[in-house]
Amino acid sequence: MPKELLKVVLDTTILVSAFLTPGGLSREILRLASLHLFEFLSSEEILEETRLSLLFKNHIRPKYPYTDAQVEEFIVALRESCMMVTDIHPLSVVKQDPKDDKILACALAQKAHDIISRDVHLLDLKEYQGIKILKPEDFIWFLRNQ
Repeated sequence: MPKELLKVVLDTTILVSAFLTPGGLSREILRLASLHLFEFLSSEEILEETRLSLLFKNHIRPKYPYTDAQVEEFIVALRESCMMVTDIHPLSVVKQDPKDDKILACALAQKAHDIISRDVHLLDLKEYQGIKILKPEDFIWFLRNQ
């Protein structure tokens, strides 16, 4: 019987980093998802936050040379490479940053195993209803050592 793939939500910090740093760890995580080493879960809300961050965040855009079209192509590629989660029920868990609730809600809707993030509000939780919240380094270590 084949082993069940891990279900993993990549938060916006990971997706933005994957776009901005092609040789980085976040991009490597996306590559491993494309090899079907785990099931990459996302939602329209997560992809839209990623898109808006890349297009409009003042602390990002001036530092990196990319076009709006490249951002749109990246979002399309993400949408095609992940399992889009629908039927997500709103949560109110992360009081310090309620925007992070969409990550937890997406993971909970599909009973994900892990959330990969660099967001301190999520990482401080460590776990939510049995879903581990890991830094990319810890997730890569786990994949390589399972």
